[in-house]
Amino acid sequence: MLVFAPFGPSTGKLVTVQPGYSVAQIATTLQQDGIIRNRFAFDVLARFERGTLKAGTYRFDHPVPMKTVYQRLHSGDVYTIALTIPEGYNIFDIATTVEKAGLGPQDAFLSAEQTDTALIRDLDPHAVSLEGYLFPDTYRLAPNTPPQQILGEMVNHFRKEAQVLGLTSEPPESISSTVILASLIERETPVSSDRPMIASVFENRLQKRMPLDTDPSVIYAALLEKRYRGTIYASDLKAKSPYNTYIHTGLPPGPICNPGIPSLKAAMHPSTSDYLYFVSDPENAGHSRFAATLQEHRKNVTAYRKGQRLGNGRD
Repeated sequence: MLVFAPFGPSTGKLVTVQPGYSVAQIATTLQQDGIIRNRFAFDVLARFERGTLKAGTYRFDHPVPMKTVYQRLHSGDVYTIALTIPEGYNIFDIATTVEKAGLGPQDAFLSAEQTDTALIRDLDPHAVSLEGYLFPDTYRLAPNTPPQQILGEMVNHFRKEAQVLGLTSEPPESISSTVILASLIERETPVSSDRPMIASVFENRLQKRMPLDTDPSVIYAALLEKRYRGTIYASDLKAKSPYNTYIHTGLPPGPICNPGIPSLKAAMHPSTSDYLYFVSDPENAGHSRFAATLQEHRKNVTAYRKGQRLGNGRD
C-alpha cells in the first residue's frame, strides 16, 4: 500500500509547511518536494487520522512510509539549527557565528544588530546597538529565520534572566551602567570567582575618577573602527574613541560584549576592597593578582612578565 511503502529522498531535503496550509496544500507540497509518492493518498490518510498537522520546516534524509511523514508533521518534529553563543561574544562574533551556522549572511546580521535598537529602547534609551543585551546561550532556530526574530529571542532571554537577577527593576541608566560594567568584567577574566573582585577594582577606579585602563575596551574601539590588527598597538592606546578607557575616565559609552550571569552578578554586587589594579597571575592560570598600590602592582606585573618569559622557554 502507498501508506506503508517507503518513499522519499536519499539525501537531506528541507520542506516548509506554511502556517494556515490546508491538508490538500500540505500534501501537494510534500509530493512536489519528493517526500511522498501520492498527494491523494496522503489526503485520505490525514482524513482518517483526523489529527492536526503543524507548520514549520522539516528535514527528510531517507525514504520512509507515508504514515511516518504524517506522524512527524502531526507531532511537529520540525528541523532546527543550533546556534551557540558563548559568554563574552560581541556583535561581530555573533554575526560570524550566525553565518557559519547557515542562518544568513554575516553583514546582514551585523547590520540588524547595529540598527534594531528599538528592541531594547526601554532598557537602554541611548543604545547604538544591541551589544550587551544578546544573551549567551544555545538557540534552536528554523532555517531562514529572519535576523530580527533571532535578535528578538536573544533580547527576550536577556530580559528573563535580568528580571530574575532584579536588574530590570532598576532605572534604565542603572541597567545600562551595569551591563557595560559586566561586559568589561566578562572580557577581563574567564574565572567566575575573580569577577566580583575585578568589579571592585573598576568601582574603586570610577570613584577616584581614574581611567579604567582596560585592554578589551581598546580592542573593541578598534573593531568598531575596522582597524583591529589582532593585537594592541601604541596607536590604539592613543585613539580618541570614547571606548578607549586609557584616555577617557568613566565607563565606555556602551557594552563591549554580551556578558553572562556571573559577570552581571559581579557588576551588581562587587566585592569590597581597596584594590585599584590587577594583572594575570602567572602561577594560577586564568586568575588575577590584585594590588592596592602602584608599587605593589608593578611587582605583580614583573612576576607576570617573568612567567611569560619562562613559559616561552626564556629566562
